[in-house]
Amino acid sequence: MKKVSFTEMKNGTKEDYLFLDKHEKDFASKTADRILKFMSGLTETLEGYQVSRLEHSLQSATRAYKNGESDEMVVAALLHDIGDELAPMNHSEYAAAILKPYVSEKTHWIVEKHGEFQMYYYAHHLGGNKNKRDEYKNHKYYQDTVDFCEKYDQNSFDPNYKSLPLDFFKPLVKKVFSRKPYTSL
Repeated sequence: MKKVSFTEMKNGTKEDYLFLDKHEKDFASKTADRILKFMSGLTETLEGYQVSRLEHSLQSATRAYKNGESDEMVVAALLHDIGDELAPMNHSEYAAAILKPYVSEKTHWIVEKHGEFQMYYYAHHLGGNKNKRDEYKNHKYYQDTVDFCEKYDQNSFDPNYKSLPLDFFKPLVKKVFSRKPYTSL
């Protein structure tokens, strides 16, 4: 297989970077498939929960879908906790970073902040501030994030809830991740 000529980026040629750009675009076009594969492996749970991480995600997405949310918001609900596995201390920022090029500012902000907003439901039991979200009270997406947490996150740990399968959401994930990125070079 052909390789670039450089060992330091500063020594790369235009031809090197055109060659890499072609491969990077091909790789990026398969992001949805990699995400779906990763999601399908979330069959275990953090000890103590009644449902797996995958089931929590499916319940969140199913609730958003049944509530008539946009494809983008359904996918955001599906992926909002994708960071739990690799970034448990900042899972929402991790998920938001994955979604950022493909979703609106509003959806990105909701996913990015949902970790702080969900503290409303439990922080006081652990000696924390359940009203941490109030520091964003004047933000234009404050209520949207409150609603997201209430409707799609905090209530999606039910082992008896009949969620739609991951295969149902594949076309939506592929659609969202096939969009022209909101941000580019």
